[in-house]
Amino acid sequence: MTRYVEPRRRQRAFTLIELLVAITILAIVAVLGWRGLDGIIRSRTTLTGQMEQTRGQQLAFAQMQNDLEQLAATDQLHGRVNLQALDGRITLVRTVLTENEPSRLQVVSYRLRDGVLTRRESADTRDLVQLDALWQSALSDTDPAPSVALQSGVDALTMRVWQNNGWQSAVSNAAQTRTPVPTPLIPAGPTGLEVSLQLAGQPAALVKIFLLGAV
Repeated sequence: MTRYVEPRRRQRAFTLIELLVAITILAIVAVLGWRGLDGIIRSRTTLTGQMEQTRGQQLAFAQMQNDLEQLAATDQLHGRVNLQALDGRITLVRTVLTENEPSRLQVVSYRLRDGVLTRRESADTRDLVQLDALWQSALSDTDPAPSVALQSGVDALTMRVWQNNGWQSAVSNAAQTRTPVPTPLIPAGPTGLEVSLQLAGQPAALVKIFLLGAV
C-alpha cells in the first residue's frame, strides 16, 4: 500500500519593495508623531511661561496691596506726602506695626528699570525729620537699602489716581519730585490708585485698583 504524502506549502517571504513601503509608512508615522509631540511640548512651555508671568504679576499686586493697606495717614505725617504715583514709579509711606512696640514709619518705593519691577523699603523710624531724609533718598534713588525684583519682562508701569470723582493721570504730580521738603500731593488726598502692568509680548495690561484710606 502506497502512503500519500502531502507536499509542503512554500512559505512566502516579504519582497524588498514591500519592506521599503512598510519602512516608509513607519517613517511618516514617526515624523507626524514627533511633530505632534513637539507641538505639545512647545505649547506646554509657552503656557508655563505665561502662568509664571501671571503669578509674578499677582504677587507684585499682592505686595502693593499690603503696602497700601498700611499707608500712613497725612495727619499722622503732619501734612507730608504719603503717596506719589508716577508712571514707572510709586513712592509711599507706610506704618510698620510690631508686636509690643510703638508704630513706626517706613518709605517704600517701586521702580521699573530695564524691564524689571523692583521694590525697596527704607529703615523704619519715628522721627519725621529722618522720614523727610528717607523720602528724599527714595525720590532720588539714593537709598542704600537693597531692592528686591518682583517681576521681569515688564514693558510699562502706569498709574492713575481717583480724585474729585474722576480718574486723573498721576504724571501731573511729577513736580513733587523737586520739592525739597514733602508737601501734600493733593489737598484732600486721592482715594483710589489704578496700576497697570504691561508685560512684554502680552496683548493687554493687567490692571489693579487699590482703595486708599479705606482700611
